[in-house]
Amino acid sequence: MARHNSAEDAVACIESGMRVFLHGSAATPVRMIEGLLAHAGRLRDVELIHLHTEGKARYADTEFKDSFRVANLFVGANMRKKLDYSRVDYLPCFLHEIPMLFRSGRRPLDVAIVHVSPPDAHGFCTLGTSVDAAKAAVEAAGIVIAQVNQQMPRVHGDGFLHIDEIDHYIEIDEPLFEHPIRPLKPEEKAIGKFAAELIEDGATLQMGIGSIPDAVLEFLTGHRNLGIHTEMWSDGAMKLIQSGAVNNTQKKVHPGKTVSSFLMGSRELYRFVNNNPSVVQLDVAYVNDPAVIRRNPKVTAINSAVEVDLTGQVCADSVGSRIISGVGGQMDFIRGASLSPGGKPIIALTSRSEKGFPRIVPLLRQGAGVVTTRAHVHYIVTEHGIADLYGKTLNERAKALISVAHPDDRENLDRAWHELH
Repeated sequence: MARHNSAEDAVACIESGMRVFLHGSAATPVRMIEGLLAHAGRLRDVELIHLHTEGKARYADTEFKDSFRVANLFVGANMRKKLDYSRVDYLPCFLHEIPMLFRSGRRPLDVAIVHVSPPDAHGFCTLGTSVDAAKAAVEAAGIVIAQVNQQMPRVHGDGFLHIDEIDHYIEIDEPLFEHPIRPLKPEEKAIGKFAAELIEDGATLQMGIGSIPDAVLEFLTGHRNLGIHTEMWSDGAMKLIQSGAVNNTQKKVHPGKTVSSFLMGSRELYRFVNNNPSVVQLDVAYVNDPAVIRRNPKVTAINSAVEVDLTGQVCADSVGSRIISGVGGQMDFIRGASLSPGGKPIIALTSRSEKGFPRIVPLLRQGAGVVTTRAHVHYIVTEHGIADLYGKTLNERAKALISVAHPDDRENLDRAWHELH
């Protein structure tokens, strides 16, 4: 264990040809990334592997093409324009299986760079806002480098890391990345209202971050005895907990606890989870395991999509062949919810994109990836209603989906369906 005065010194042990894991989301270790860039002149062919990160991700810029290559496990907004599918690439994988890539040695790690809370009286830090795959990365890597931040919340669960397990570290006192909350649009509120109609009292919720999950959560304040077991959550879920709508009493897995693998939101959210024993962050290999998810009652999984074809195939990670996000945990929870007693897997999306393109389509765009297959999909919700596809034939599905498409698209969709089939 060595304390350093600068990030540049802390990462000096990294050598050419190494594979380095970067902590992600609100825990993106920006100071350490800056330290790495300072060594770019001597480094060659260092692979940086990570989930969604925040910040400018300058290491993926072409000026560092000889120093760094990038394997994205989930493509954030800061990486979309930098993907070239060669030096900066995407690795598709179910979120709950990513830790296995590291632990099994299929994608061996030399170094894990993480962002942790300060040690307690016993010397234990935590991985703070993101346990997800970071726990496995720390276990698998030969070298652990950390930025210890006074403003990183101390979060209970699997993310404990003793200071003696850290090989090199710096100490900082800097705010975390925050996720801005924007006003909901009318169509998003309509989706939220329809989706909330499907959610029963006593349900266990999985939701992501963004306007549509926030819209759904806004309509749940009158519900009772809700629980949370989700890959991630944000301020909308915090407000439900504070309102009393979420108390986690009906869950079979970790009753009384809000369970996730990472979180991101406002400074208020980070204060809320700090040393809060009712909130636990666990290894995503466990949180997102469908066999674990299905044990909870009435699991209601709310996920979004880029587009859905008339047979129910869901594209959620690309626009055509251009990757814009990742497989993530959608299939983990779609399957887990469908197997849960009374569970409901929901795909929620606006009927048209912000640019006015239809999102319920006769065929997925050329090159589009299917994240959720037609055999897995149950409910599709738009601002125009709910399409229940489970147990329906292809023709019955097409009719149900056309009924929740944008009104101006329905005639063309109906014509296209008949021409295709």
